[in-house]
Formats: sequence, structure tokens, C-alpha cells
Amino acid sequence: MNEVCSICAFLYCLNAKSPLSSLLTEHSYLYRMESYQFDNLSITLNKEGSREFSKVSYPIRYGRFAEIKTPDCIFQFNLNGEIKFIQGRGQSWPHPAEWLKRTVANDWIYFSIGSSYSSVYGFIGEYYLPCLSYPSNSIIGGNPFEDNAVRSAIKSWQQLLTKIKVLTSGFIPQSLKNFLSLVTESNTRTLTLRSHNLHDLIGGQLTVLPPDTRHVDYDVIPVIVADGCLYNCEFCRVKSGQDFAPRTKKNIIGQIKKLKEFYARDLRNYNAIFLGQLDALCAGSELLEFAAINAYEIFEFERSNLRDAHLFLFGSPDSLINSEDALFESLNSLPFSTYINIGLESADPATLAVLKKPITVEMVGEAFSRMLDINRRYEKIEVTANFIFGDNLPQNHISSFVELTRNRLDSFYSKGAIYISPLINGETKDVETKREMLRKFNEVKTLSRLPTFIYLIQRL
Repeated sequence: MNEVCSICAFLYCLNAKSPLSSLLTEHSYLYRMESYQFDNLSITLNKEGSREFSKVSYPIRYGRFAEIKTPDCIFQFNLNGEIKFIQGRGQSWPHPAEWLKRTVANDWIYFSIGSSYSSVYGFIGEYYLPCLSYPSNSIIGGNPFEDNAVRSAIKSWQQLLTKIKVLTSGFIPQSLKNFLSLVTESNTRTLTLRSHNLHDLIGGQLTVLPPDTRHVDYDVIPVIVADGCLYNCEFCRVKSGQDFAPRTKKNIIGQIKKLKEFYARDLRNYNAIFLGQLDALCAGSELLEFAAINAYEIFEFERSNLRDAHLFLFGSPDSLINSEDALFESLNSLPFSTYINIGLESADPATLAVLKKPITVEMVGEAFSRMLDINRRYEKIEVTANFIFGDNLPQNHISSFVELTRNRLDSFYSKGAIYISPLINGETKDVETKREMLRKFNEVKTLSRLPTFIYLIQRL
């Protein structure tokens, strides 16, 4: 037996937390927490995080995951052995409570506390600010990806693979070897190919997620029920350019079955779906119910490591106004908490004309009233709305927003969030422009009688 094997065998006997017979079983690999120490590597399998999504001002993980600690970083992996979180431990790391997250689409996001927890929460309704590694519409936060420690951390997990390969060649418990093999297989090239595979399965990249997906840490399984949208507005940065076209039931069920294979072991760490893309509400109750029920059953959400289930979708003013009560009664009866996000943009006719959004102020008002009515009547449905925000919009845009979200309401309502989408380049260096927009945002947020937040556009 070589030196590495001897060390591994000794440490296995010293550190294994359960009998050998159970360690070698698949059941153990999936459910029993195991801890090991190899020189400066501390490895824990099947750590159990929270089973419920929470708004908390400290780092939190959900579901089950594996963890490897080194003197410099904490690496956390999903149940497929794919890197998901990295948190720095050294003095050079920007802040000990901040971390990196890799999405299933292989994008890195840095979660920052900002200047203070309270200010970030006031802006986005969360205690941590997602800083994106690609251009978006954010007017808060800097660019942590310019930080040497952050860039080094992203590269460091790849260097970790070399150390792990040495361990897998020694005598170690089969459950540990299974996990480490998954990690080494999930290298940079593999993860890139998997992200392409995801987009192939659903028919393209998702340019935007509904803002309400923040409630599940943006961890949603995408199932496309319709392509395109009704408007293709001129100002929109996430439009597909396609006319609205619903998918067939055969296509939808095919997506769901393939996605189950794609997410594999880590499917247990999901309890939410996004029915895309930009106006799924227009697909109608039959298609929405078909997709939602089949996803719930095939993904086996009742066996999820997370409690409850959530459904997210976009809708247009037209689809919200024209949808009959039967659609919302159907959604309310599903085993999901449902969030429907509607793009209203403005209650000012001049602004709608500038945006080239082909709806009227009367339609915006009617859709807004329908939103309030649905939120009052259906316990398991929340309709939210988007409005745009920018420097060069007509002067009545803000006053019309205040008229709609304050003067029409007799008191504050906690249900029915308003999201403000800044018309600004996410990479702009004009600090003063951002600061002025944030000041104006705080003014309208104070006046609004609905929860009002900045919309951080994230893709998948």
C-alpha cells in the first residue's frame, strides 16, 4: 500500500462517523452526513441546510450539499458534484459574510452586503446584493469581479481538482470516492457543456428571470410553455423578437422528462419552476395547468429537500386583463405558491410612446386594478408589476406612477410588489448618475403604498 493509501486508510478509521457497511451504501451517500480530514482538506458529505427559504442577514444554504474547506476557501457542491458556492476565508477576501454562487447556466454571481444590510434590503428586498458577471441593469454595487481575491477564488476550485484526484487513488470509503469522482468529472469544460445542454433542452437561453424568483434564491427549473411575446417593445433589452407562440403539450412533457435527467441527483434540491418565457400567462389555463402538474409530479417535488413548491411566470397587461377568473382559480388550486409578474412600465401616455409599448394608459390602469383584485381574492397567487425608471423620460412619468401606486390605494398593502427597472447600462462608470437615480428611487419608494424594489435582471 502506498503512502497516500496508508494515510487515507488511517484517517478513514479515525474520522468516519458511521459504520463501514452503511458508508458503502448509496443510501448513505444520499442521506448520511460524513466528515473526513486529509491534511489541510476538510470534507463533509451531505450537509443539511435550511429546508425553507428565508430573508436573513447572514450566509445561508438550502437543501443538501457537500463541502470542502481549505485554509483559503470554503467550496460547496451540489448533489451532482458540481461547484455551486465559494466563500473566501483569508484576509484578502472582500468580506467574510460574502460569497460566490455558480448558476446552472454556468454564470458566477457575487453576493455582497453592499454598504450596509439595511440599505441593500431597502433597494431589493433581500439582505444580499447579487453582483452579476455580465452586463445588467443594476444601479447599485460595484464590480467585485475586478477584485484579485474573487478572481483567484473562481480559479482555485479548478486547482482543488488536482488534490482530489490524489485522494481518489487511495483507499477511502466508497461514498467519499463516489462524491470526489463526481467533483473531478465536473471540470470547467464539463460545466460549460452542461450549460449548453440545458439551453438546448429548453430551446435557448433565458434572457431574464422574473424578479420574484428572488424568493427562492433564483433557483428555478425552467420549463418553456410559450416563445416570444405580444409586444416586442423597442426599449426592451431581453426581448426575443419572436411573435407569441405557445409550445405543444408534447414539447412541454419532453422538456420536463429531459430536465429530470439533466438535474439528476440535485433535483431533490429544487422546489420551484419558471414557466417561460416572456408571457406564459397568455398560454392559457389548460397549458399552464398541464405544465405545472406534470412538472410537480415528474420532478417529485413532494420528495424535495425543501418544503413547499413555487411557480413563477411572466404576463402582459393584455393577458392579465383578458384572463378569466377560471385561470386564476386553476392556478390557486395547484400545489404551488404562484407569482405572476406583469410588465406595465408606465402610467403616462408620453412615456409609453417613447418606449414604443403598444398599450394605452387605460390598459395599464385596468391591469393594475386586476392585479390588486387577484391579490385580494387568491391566497396562493401574488401578481407583481414592473415599471421602468430613467433620466430621460417624460416629466409626468414619476407623477403618474405615484398616482397609481399611492393615490389609488387607501393604505399600505404587503402583497403585490412593484419592481423598478432602471434604463441604464450595467457597466456604466458614471457614479453620479447612479447616485441620483438611487435618490429618486428612494423618493418614489417612500411614496408607494406597495412594496417597491429595484429589479435586478438575471438570466439563466
